Amino acid sequence: MLRFHRKSKGFTLIELMIVVAIIGILAAIAIPRFANLIDRAREARTQGNLGSVRSAMAICYGATDGTWPATILAMVPTYIDAVPGVLLPSAMHAQVAPGDSTEAAVAGDVGNWFYNGAAAIGGVVNINCTHAASGGELVNTW
Repeated sequence: MLRFHRKSKGFTLIELMIVVAIIGILAAIAIPRFANLIDRAREARTQGNLGSVRSAMAICYGATDGTWPATILAMVPTYIDAVPGVLLPSAMHAQVAPGDSTEAAVAGDVGNWFYNGAAAIGGVVNINCTHAASGGELVNTW
């Protein structure tokens, strides 16, 4: 009796469907985890820039014998090379690019720096925005 042995040269339809299902499950798990990654990166960049501005403020305060600078721009270029931009998540207000005027004269909700050089306030710099960050805290409380 002759037997025909066929060598398998591919995958069966069931095997392919199982692989596609596994890839779909992995994608369904991974995509929501990385969906707001860009917004979190923008927040982290803005928080880093805020730390830089606050450090420059502290250096300026120490160098001028306890006097806060009148404006953020007054520290350029002695204490900070340039005023960094505010880059908020896309759900928030318009972005303020580096080099633009990023200092608000009054508190508002425009998505840029807010600084009041009054001695009573003590040189506090905030983000001029009242939206919640990805962690739930208000952005202007950074």
